[in-house]
Amino acid sequence: MSATHSESRAETRAEIRLPTQELRDDLAFFTKVLGMRLDMIYPADNPEVAVMSGHGLRLRLQKGAPEAPGTIRILTADPDAFAGGARELQAPNGTRVEVDELNPPLVLPETQHAFVVRRLADQAPWVIGRAGMHYRDLVPSRLGGAMIASHIRIPDGGPVPDMVHYHKVGFQLIFCIKGWVDVVYEDQGPKIRLTAGDCFIQPPEIRHRVLEASDGIEVIEIGVPAEHVTEIDHQMTLPTPHLRPEREWQGQRFVHNVGATGRFAPFRVPGFEARDTTIAANTKGVASVMVARPTGPAPWTRHKGDILFTFVMSGQMTLEGEGKEPFRLSPGDAFVIPPGLATRYADATPDLELLEVSLPGNPATETL
Repeated sequence: MSATHSESRAETRAEIRLPTQELRDDLAFFTKVLGMRLDMIYPADNPEVAVMSGHGLRLRLQKGAPEAPGTIRILTADPDAFAGGARELQAPNGTRVEVDELNPPLVLPETQHAFVVRRLADQAPWVIGRAGMHYRDLVPSRLGGAMIASHIRIPDGGPVPDMVHYHKVGFQLIFCIKGWVDVVYEDQGPKIRLTAGDCFIQPPEIRHRVLEASDGIEVIEIGVPAEHVTEIDHQMTLPTPHLRPEREWQGQRFVHNVGATGRFAPFRVPGFEARDTTIAANTKGVASVMVARPTGPAPWTRHKGDILFTFVMSGQMTLEGEGKEPFRLSPGDAFVIPPGLATRYADATPDLELLEVSLPGNPATETL
């Protein structure tokens, strides 16, 4: 690349043009009220154009410009100290200005409890989402926005065109049920390969990037709340130089749990044993993720948690619910049991394996 071309690219700018009827009045508003800087104005004897910059924005106010006044959103860490604390203003030219939090607190919607059964055989075809990935929505109601559960597959593997990014979430799980995927995480060393039976929890705002996946990979992804923001980090390069396994993000540690090394112990539901993925300990009880399998007949039980989501990874069972029709479940099926509803996991086949995600972790369970 020539020096001339490099210099030209470095000097490239972008502006937003806004109309003005009386430039003097708009100048006072944008500089004194919004704290922007005047960069250029002309002609000197009777100005018709002014260019200002500030808050990451460059504006060109021009008399007779054909555009509508539009809306500007200003995000700041201290909205009460900006523009006298006003959250909505209007410039003399009609431009609307909204002032909001730069980092608004995460809002966790109240769970709208429901008994949900989502069977693979009854569902419409997979939906093709971003980057050619196929999606199944496992909880269409999202429990009122409290959580999202997705079954995701990539038919054709290979390098993934991903960028360093992070999610503003309360909890996020990636559980691999088929194939493998390579991911690199902030302060967790070189790339990590997630294989079938393994899981990650991605603490809130940990930077990461997906590198490559196998053909036919399938994962279960759980996010709380259902709607959350994903931001791209253009500054960070992964992997980072330091290995910090004890680091916490908003009280949670990164977890890479390897299924092959897990040990089974009695489960909260009698007649089952479970492998603890250590997620309850590393999120300080925000959530627990267990892999459960039968050891004998199971009684009726009732849990006292909030969200209890289960995905059938292998085998079959009949889900019985108080006042509900029984459901014979097979691999790919999922269900949500609301607190207080009596249920029973009946007629389980020996190869049954369940993925259970509960928030908060390890809910108290009553045997009936």
